[in-house]
Amino acid sequence: MRIPIQLNIINLLLLLFLITTSIVVGVADFDWKNLWQSPKSLELLFISRLPRTAAVILTGAALAVAGMVLQIVMKNRFIAPDMVGAGQSAALGILLMSLFFPAAAPWAKTGVAALAALLGMGLFLLMLRRLPLRQQLLLPLVGLVYGNIIESAVTFIAYETESAQMLAVWFAGDFSAVLAGRYEWLWLTGALALLAYLLADRLTIAGLGRDISIGLGVNYTQMLWLSLMVVAVITSVVVVTVGQIPFIGLVVPNIVTRLAGDRLRHNLPSVALMGANLLLLCDVLGRVLNAPYEIPVSVLFGVLGTGAFLYLLFRKDAAHAA
Repeated sequence: MRIPIQLNIINLLLLLFLITTSIVVGVADFDWKNLWQSPKSLELLFISRLPRTAAVILTGAALAVAGMVLQIVMKNRFIAPDMVGAGQSAALGILLMSLFFPAAAPWAKTGVAALAALLGMGLFLLMLRRLPLRQQLLLPLVGLVYGNIIESAVTFIAYETESAQMLAVWFAGDFSAVLAGRYEWLWLTGALALLAYLLADRLTIAGLGRDISIGLGVNYTQMLWLSLMVVAVITSVVVVTVGQIPFIGLVVPNIVTRLAGDRLRHNLPSVALMGANLLLLCDVLGRVLNAPYEIPVSVLFGVLGTGAFLYLLFRKDAAHAA
């Protein structure tokens, strides 16, 4: 119990520091001293800086929790929403809605994107039945290939319909366009992350397998599809609002698990806080490293996530070899 508590305290302190830094850093000058005397500073704070910071925190926390839930249910630590076709399928749903129903409301696009993400993950689950159960490292590799196939199909449709520029927004996660009124759907991801915490015990039992779940009185099929729906909605809302951000759902749960053990209910707060911190750190760095221009947060976290993913793969492989 001590490690999760200490980890949460560290994450909370770091989050407060990063929130303060995120509010201050940017192209436009911001001064705490003249905040209440300057209408421009107040406008900048409430229209741009606070919404952007909240969007980053909600996105990082929700994607990390979605990755943790997916890993528990699918019994594999090397899987994440963007590695089972969820993000790519969501982008396909948004693209089709934009082509055929361009005037559709945001909730309609989000709903279709969530349905597409759910169907994409469902198809991936059907593919898993043909994979050897003991080959844990094979699953994420097949998932990467599967996701790239869907992404290639989406890219082809976008080029054929002259929608490539619009598609780039969904595949490249970026918070530079986040303003008040353009991010509020992300609060739904926070609610779904809270739902995952409330269902943590049942999800843990479902992760033990169908037979054990039935023996303990948990409906395995219901919990499996409920968890997939939570992951699908979180992924689709993030893709619709800020674009796709890779590897958060892979890296953060593995770090927390190594530090605090394998307990879903105790780890979820740490996973959410660390996901928010890492993404907020990358967002701040993206504004600083090439100022006054910005580096998309997906680029920075993609580099970090790729290195962490390779490290986890080789370390796992070395452990098996030993």
